[in-house]
Amino acid sequence: MRPAGQMLWRSDPDFPYFSIGRREIVLHRTIAQFAASILEQISRLPAGSEAGAGNRRSAFRISVPGAPEIFARRARRGGMAQLVSKDLYVGLAPRPMRELAVTREAIGRGIPVAEPMGAIVEWVAPLLYRGVFLTRAIPAMTLWEFLCADDDPVARGHVLAIAREAIAGMHSRGLVHGDLNLNNLLVARSGESFSIVVIDLDQARLCKGPIPAERRRAELARMARSARKLDPAGRRIDAATLAIVCAE
Repeated sequence: MRPAGQMLWRSDPDFPYFSIGRREIVLHRTIAQFAASILEQISRLPAGSEAGAGNRRSAFRISVPGAPEIFARRARRGGMAQLVSKDLYVGLAPRPMRELAVTREAIGRGIPVAEPMGAIVEWVAPLLYRGVFLTRAIPAMTLWEFLCADDDPVARGHVLAIAREAIAGMHSRGLVHGDLNLNNLLVARSGESFSIVVIDLDQARLCKGPIPAERRRAELARMARSARKLDPAGRRIDAATLAIVCAE
């Protein structure tokens, strides 16, 4: 008997739940009627890590006539864990369902996160699953892509400053990201200016109040390390850039 993953998702009129075979599905009401087409497209997505976009090359754009355009991000392991399995997870608390709940709460707290559109869990065996998380597609690029593409010091300084404000706001509202890096911050146009959108909350957790200073420093230090890995020669991310976006 497969685990009852749906028990982790509280009833929400905007996100109806249903199941198909081994799959448990929660979709936003605006795309629920397109479930069959969305699932069919997801089933055809390439599984190779070189195929998609995002931090682990695991995000894919899904277009269904009549529905909002969405991004489908496969749950995919990083680090040493991927040597054992790239996309299989063990547990009773599926990450996509947890991410959906965390993202909904983050929106309620005023944190600028990507709009969630649903979560899909496929049980391979008891306690063993694959997952997909869905967000509304927005025209944007990652902060790393922006830093690589824009050489205007004024624009760079402005975007880095609002990125730092977004991180500080996230922390002050009690969100620990868990995987903060330049590819998990999107730069989007906002009128004549820019805005920052936080994505990939699959490792995030929420605190009742502002997160402790020590935890904030750890997140920023992790972000600095990931930035140095992206640009070890410092061609796009110099010490001044790191000081703006990664300093306490």
